[in-house]
Parts: sequence; C-alpha cells; structure tokens
Amino acid sequence: MPAFDLPLDKLVAHRPVPDEPADFDAFWQATLEGSDHADPVVSVRPHDSGLRLVESWDVTFRGFAGEPVRAWYTRPRGLPGRIPAVVEYAGYGRGRGLPHERLTWPAAGYAHLLMDNRGQGDRYGSGGDTPDPYGTAPGGPWPAARGLLDPYAFHYRRLITDAVRAVAAVRSLPGVDGARVAAVGNSQGGGLALAVAGLTSALAGVLVTAPFLCGIRRALDLTDAGPYGEIAAFLAVRRGAQDAAYRTLSYVEGISFARRATAPAHFGTGLRDTVCPPSGAYAAYNRYGELSGGAGPKEIHAYPFNQHEGGDAVHVRRQLAWLDGVLRP
Repeated sequence: MPAFDLPLDKLVAHRPVPDEPADFDAFWQATLEGSDHADPVVSVRPHDSGLRLVESWDVTFRGFAGEPVRAWYTRPRGLPGRIPAVVEYAGYGRGRGLPHERLTWPAAGYAHLLMDNRGQGDRYGSGGDTPDPYGTAPGGPWPAARGLLDPYAFHYRRLITDAVRAVAAVRSLPGVDGARVAAVGNSQGGGLALAVAGLTSALAGVLVTAPFLCGIRRALDLTDAGPYGEIAAFLAVRRGAQDAAYRTLSYVEGISFARRATAPAHFGTGLRDTVCPPSGAYAAYNRYGELSGGAGPKEIHAYPFNQHEGGDAVHVRRQLAWLDGVLRP
C-alpha cells in the first residue's frame, strides 16, 4: 500500500478542529464516578506460567459499573521493593491471552498489568476471559459498532472505563510504586492508553502507537479497513443513522482525550497505515496537552514505509529507552 494520507510536512502541522460535544467532560466525569470503588481489586491469584524468571498472578478488578474485568499481573521474580509499573492494553479483537505472551515489560524490570478486553478475544491471540454483559444492542456484532447509536450504550464507553480502572487496580497491587505508572498500547490499545491519559492524572508516562479512535471522521473517509470499515458497514445498512453515530463517536475521540492529558508522551505511527491512518496519530500528538496546561514532554516517531506494524521491534526499543528515562531517571 503506497502512502495515502497527508504528506509528512502536512502531518507535522495537522491540527484539525476537535469534534467534541459540549458535555464531553461532564459525560466522562459521570461515567467514571459511577464506576469508582475504594477497593478496585476483587482477587489476586498466583498463576503458574511455567517461567522461572518472572512470576504471574490472575487478577480480577472492578471495571465499568463495578463489573469484573480480568488481567494478568507479571513482574520479575525476586526483585525486591516497590517498582514502576506498566499497564498494557491489547489490540482490537484480542483478549489477554496467556501471561507468557507479553514479556517485554517485565523483562525490562517493570511490574506489568495486561488488561483483558471485555467482549473481545475471539479474533486472534489466545482468547479472553471477560464478557461484555451488554451484548450487541443497539448495534452490530463487532465491538466497534456495538451500541454505536447511543453514547451511553456504546462498547467503548465501557472499555475505556475499564482501562481507567486498570490504572487504579495496578496501583493497589503488591510491589507497585503507584507514583510511577505508565500506560502503553498499540492500535486499539493505543487509543485506550491515550483515553486514560486524558481521563486521569495518575500516569507518569504514556506510550501510544498507531492509535485507533483518533481523527475518527477523517479515518472513516480514508479507509475501509477494520475496525473503521466495520463502522462503515454498519452505517451502510442503517442509512441515515450517521449523525447519531458521529455524535456517539465524538465522546470517544482520541484527540479530545489528548488535549486534556498531562503525562509525558511517546507516539509512533506508520505513514502507510490504512488501519489507523497516521493523520489521527499526528492530530492527537499535535494537540496533546493543550487544555491541561501542564503536559510533560512529548515525541513522535514516523515510519515512512511501514503500515500498521509501524516501527515494530525498532519502535519498542525506542519505547524502552524513553520509558527508562521517564520512570527511572
């Protein structure tokens, strides 16, 4: 796929007018208050992963409306004291899988919480363990379209709330330095990490790669690749429903979350990415922290000849070096 979005010089200056409802802050404040719990963790059970250098626990924490959400908590074996933590959010259609699948962060010396995606996990990887009790109505069978015509029923209202509560959960786990917690994600996970950065001041850093739900309206005009293509397919059948859908999507727009963020931020994108077009990543990056008045340093890395894989392992190496400077200066 050749480059199809804006050229790099235009991306660097890309600052679209935010598609933001007037009650954006009130909507999320009420949503999060309805899911706030003094004790965010339900259970922490040791899990034998078969690995000798790390130890893992099967965690259940309270997510949206107090509903149980599963996660894996993994940390270096025998490392004393309270250490910095990374909360990781998985990609679209993926569940938490098995703890030995995601070892980069614990191998780097961090405590690691990998959140399950409610109602997902059946597209790739090793499955998930968290149902979404709200089903598909009103909306399509795919997560991106579930409840699409009502912001209060939309799947991502629940999933983003889970993501915020995952940060509260990891801060209460044994051996975690709650003042040094970072959020990380790629694709859908990148969109979740960015949303968390805009909804909580508890983060010490955020790593966002190829984020979904950024520049949503433009992305729907640029690509038919999923998950955006799934939204388009839903609206192709519900002719005339686009205004209701656009209103719902405006409440989960990543650019709006980015504007409110305060944590130091590290971005990455592939300039040939047709799944999550790079203009969305640059729009979020360029407007990052503009409303918070106290955003930390930020940087972005573009990979001109890469698609949704972006910088892949090269980018992860950059993330490791950057996060070491942020959490362990």
